[in-house]
Amino acid sequence: MTHEPGGDATAQHFRDLLRSLKVWDTDLPSFDPDAAPAGPLPLFHRWFVEAASAGQPEPHTMTLATVDGDSRPDLRTLILHDADARGWHFASHATSAKGRQLAARPEAALGFYWPVHGRQVRVRGRVVPGTPEEAYTDLHVRSTGALAAALVGRQSEVLGSQEELLRASAAAWDRAEARPEAMAETWTVYVLVPSEVEFFQGDARRRHIRLRYRRADGADSWVRELLWP
Repeated sequence: MTHEPGGDATAQHFRDLLRSLKVWDTDLPSFDPDAAPAGPLPLFHRWFVEAASAGQPEPHTMTLATVDGDSRPDLRTLILHDADARGWHFASHATSAKGRQLAARPEAALGFYWPVHGRQVRVRGRVVPGTPEEAYTDLHVRSTGALAAALVGRQSEVLGSQEELLRASAAAWDRAEARPEAMAETWTVYVLVPSEVEFFQGDARRRHIRLRYRRADGADSWVRELLWP
């Protein structure tokens, strides 16, 4: 077995640093679950706006968890595109790893973390694809760079070299600038239709508040319940 020079010292520094880091070294907001709305969407909107207003970097980033064909969990960080009465929206190529996994098993979970307020939101449910018209609109309200990246495609495939990516990216940029109406055929909007939504408010003394909304037997109404932290 070989060791990188200084590897042991680096590993020890990592452990010392890890143990020294503080969590929520700031004043956290209060949260009264008894005053929470009947459904999860208004509370999500409110927490999102509060996080953004407090300076939380990239509050619209989230973790998407799926399961592959061998029942192994998979996850990645991506951008929230909307949250409305239908559910939580995101987009990707249908031919990507997550696209293929969702086609085979259309269930997923989302996780948001806003440390500026010590808050998390977890969403679980089935995932349904949007229409081609929704995919076109989604892609064309974004930047030229986003369109170019979508036109490159081949997401999650093995890349032969960095130079290959640079050539494909340059060609896609040229196409996006010349034809801003161009469409990436596999681009798909997905909507996670929630069956459970959990709101977590951190507490410096570890008396965390966890409020879960659970859909009542597939109905439009929600059951609200507190969970032990």
